[in-house]
Amino acid sequence: MRPLPARRHRLSRPVRQRLAADAGLLVLFAAFAVPLLWLLLASVDAGAGLRVRVPSEPTVENFSAVLTDEITFRPMLNSVLLCGGATAVTVVCAALAAYPLSRYRSRLARPYLLGVLFATCLPITAVMVPVYGLFVRIDLIDTLHGTALFLATAQLPFAIWLMKNFMDGVPVMLEEAAWTDGASRAQALMRVVLPLMGPGLAVVTIYCFIMMWGNFFVPFMLLLTPDRLPASVSIFTFFGNYGQVAYGQLAAFSVLYSTPVVLLYALIARRLGGGFALGGAVKG
Repeated sequence: MRPLPARRHRLSRPVRQRLAADAGLLVLFAAFAVPLLWLLLASVDAGAGLRVRVPSEPTVENFSAVLTDEITFRPMLNSVLLCGGATAVTVVCAALAAYPLSRYRSRLARPYLLGVLFATCLPITAVMVPVYGLFVRIDLIDTLHGTALFLATAQLPFAIWLMKNFMDGVPVMLEEAAWTDGASRAQALMRVVLPLMGPGLAVVTIYCFIMMWGNFFVPFMLLLTPDRLPASVSIFTFFGNYGQVAYGQLAAFSVLYSTPVVLLYALIARRLGGGFALGGAVKG
């Protein structure tokens, strides 16, 4: 009597789909993790190249070389002033523009929102030439406040969309209660609506700041004096002629350049969770 052949265990279709999804996620994770790993390792490697390798003797020479007033401190200060001021203008203007769009019903609201959405689709390079000519005429070229104003204008359309969506989640009855107590619409916006949509304000603030912090083209075109250039433009000092690149110093500067954004998110992360919990409790 011959023994029965062993059964072949075939994976079910849901299991195969889950394994394929996990494999895809691992590939995406590696695509993001490998450049970050190279950045951290190259920043402490005196002979860093394009390969990801663990340095035999980690060193801080790369950080010592870039921690100068000309390379890091002044460009970082310019970036903070430029992006911080532009972000503040964007958030204030977006809140004031989103409030009537969220609270008033009008036939012009939808065309206006579609126009705002169309403005987000315009490539920045398409409007840079007329903007440059305008800035030359009104003496805003090579000024931090003029560049910050244009950065705020470029981020404002999408900020209005985000702000309106968050503002729609705040119940109108809370404003009506404030009006009953004698508050004006401006006071209701400042003391009722904006505090309850704290997570929305944090999201818009972080998004705008990050987008401006990494913007290279606008300050490169509108700022001419080297002492006024932000870190996003001064990073090109590490790219020499004939394809020569100081990879170790470039990685060290990139780590320092990313620190403010990471710190901003870390400081606001707790506020995000608390704000969402507060909003849900009020609605309930």
